[in-house]
Amino acid sequence: MRIGLVQLNSSDDPAANLVQMRRDIGSAIEGGAEFVLTPEVSNCVSLSRSHQNDVLHLEADDPTLAGLREVAQQHGIWLLAGSLGMKTGDADGRFANRSLMIGPDGQVAGRYDKIHMFDVQVTETETFKESDGYRPGADTAVVQTGFGKVGLTICYDIRFPHLHRALAKAGAQIITVPAAFSPVTGAAHWHVLLRARAIETGCFIIAPAQTGQHNGRATYGHSLVVAPWGEVLLDMGEEPGVACLDIDLAEVGKARQRVPSLSHDRKYSAPILRGDERTE
Repeated sequence: MRIGLVQLNSSDDPAANLVQMRRDIGSAIEGGAEFVLTPEVSNCVSLSRSHQNDVLHLEADDPTLAGLREVAQQHGIWLLAGSLGMKTGDADGRFANRSLMIGPDGQVAGRYDKIHMFDVQVTETETFKESDGYRPGADTAVVQTGFGKVGLTICYDIRFPHLHRALAKAGAQIITVPAAFSPVTGAAHWHVLLRARAIETGCFIIAPAQTGQHNGRATYGHSLVVAPWGEVLLDMGEEPGVACLDIDLAEVGKARQRVPSLSHDRKYSAPILRGDERTE
């Protein structure tokens, strides 16, 4: 099958971002892609909660999602809206960071709200508190598509290997990791984390990413596709754009047959901190 990754430099203007996404998705379709993926927060990259409150919508009313559904239906493709910032109606006013799998009929076939919130101090001058504006999800998602089973994650989730293992054991052959990674953590950890998750699960890891400067915030880029054996098949570097490539899902079965670790789980007791147990 042929996939297409869209690497974006999204602004805080959802309408303008949708225009760019339509253009890039069209390029991926022209390149033969049957499954196209966009990055995390494709509709709006902003550090201003008040601005987000002004421009974001509930899922049922979201114009970006409506536009992406239209594109998927018009061209008969599978389309992952890597994630969209969305209102939830929660009493505390927090948003959802939501990944949506759209089918060739234009319907949402599956959705996933990011579980792990990026609450970190990357450097002395770069601090993030995602949970201030976004509420964490609680449910995992594996979506049955026309080409195979896809497990959904988002960005910071990549640091939690048990989530990816659970998705693989639930049947996922592909795990998606749309992201808006920090350049600092990206340079140190992005490639190794994505390769590790692929090797551990025997899945293809597809990670479309935001890149560049976004109104006071920077992202790392380097959208990746990693094969089940750990090879990096695609690295899009730092420029916005589109890339297409073919993947063969038969490689999932081959990798898992060579190292069947998904079937080798054993129960064990929780770790206990022990002192010096030597005797005289």
